[in-house]
Amino acid sequence: MTSERVYEKLVRDKIPEIIRKSGEEPVTRRLADEEYLPALHKKLQEELDEYLKAETPEEALAELGDLWEVLRAAAAARGFTEEKLLQAASAKRQARGGFDGRVYLVKVLESGS
Repeated sequence: MTSERVYEKLVRDKIPEIIRKSGEEPVTRRLADEEYLPALHKKLQEELDEYLKAETPEEALAELGDLWEVLRAAAAARGFTEEKLLQAASAKRQARGGFDGRVYLVKVLESGS
């Protein structure tokens, strides 16, 4: 009797090889262009959820690495290089700042006219 686990999700390129080495047989397909970006968006959410659930610094670092890889792939899918992605982040940081100051906006008081 054959059993199966259904995933229906985007995985890293070497996952099928890893599954084969464990003695199981993966069933895969290559996503069409129009399927790829939505699958990356879903994967981005999955990795973000896993990061938010991380309980140790090591788990958090691993999940941040996964998030970075999905961001890199999403940028590439839209035609951007990793260099362009980093430039966009740098430009935004230069124009609006980063998050190192831990600034938490409570409210904005309107000036009277």
